[in-house]
Amino acid sequence: MSVASSTPQTVKFRGVDDITLIADEWNRGAESATERPSILLLHGGGQNRFSWKKTGQILADEGLHVVALDSRGHGDSDRSPNANYAVETLCADALSVLDQIKRPAVLIGASMGGLTGILAADAAGPEKVTRLVLVDVVPRFEKSGSARIREFMFNHVHGFDTLEQAAEAVAAYLPHRTKPRSPEGLKKNLRHRDGRWFWHWDPAFLTKPQDDPFIRVEKLEQAATDLTIPILLIRGKLSDVVSIEGVRDFLKKVPAAEFVELSDAGHTAAGDDNDAFSEVVVQFVNR
Repeated sequence: MSVASSTPQTVKFRGVDDITLIADEWNRGAESATERPSILLLHGGGQNRFSWKKTGQILADEGLHVVALDSRGHGDSDRSPNANYAVETLCADALSVLDQIKRPAVLIGASMGGLTGILAADAAGPEKVTRLVLVDVVPRFEKSGSARIREFMFNHVHGFDTLEQAAEAVAAYLPHRTKPRSPEGLKKNLRHRDGRWFWHWDPAFLTKPQDDPFIRVEKLEQAATDLTIPILLIRGKLSDVVSIEGVRDFLKKVPAAEFVELSDAGHTAAGDDNDAFSEVVVQFVNR
């Protein structure tokens, strides 16, 4: 049964290397008597905690303690002084946040956040991480789809003259998603400085000359295979990042995982069809 929930409060956590991580938190201390797990939401690359705003509130309305985290270099969290955005470092940040939450948690991770979640769930163990939701990501994702994301991010690293210009860029990148009537909502993802609007993530996340921090296929597959907790893989049917072949390969290697496909969603599944996405997540978390 749904219960009245709090509105989110902005809070701080400490990541590794003394990085300050910002999060939205709902229902601090909720359900402590029944030991329902907390929910830790990990967004994708180039996104931030506001990507989870609707789903976070829905989960909070279920009476759950929910934390939506800005990963390092994203949103209002600190940027890494040495541009260290390797998935292992993001995993270490997530483990630090879990230690500070001090309760068992369900990890829900989209894209970059999902890969982080795989490593964090494996490292933390089943007493700390009780369930894992992977949102349109598997270790063997489609490199062409990933390249399209990076191309979009690179192409607009120097910002936009207006919010409407940014909205047009997003609409071209996500043609399957209905364009909002007003671009004002993009202010959660952009910052205005020097007369232009810039995406609110560290350009060094893309531009530092190093190997792609998310190409850790064997390590990620082994971590996923070793997990004994319930796993839910959600794919957007329109996704070019996770293919049906990639799903089959993952389910063969992690046979205990469940799979759901959302027909009206792409790679950004939580934002493309939030009603369907949230319904699936609530059912899995409450089971």
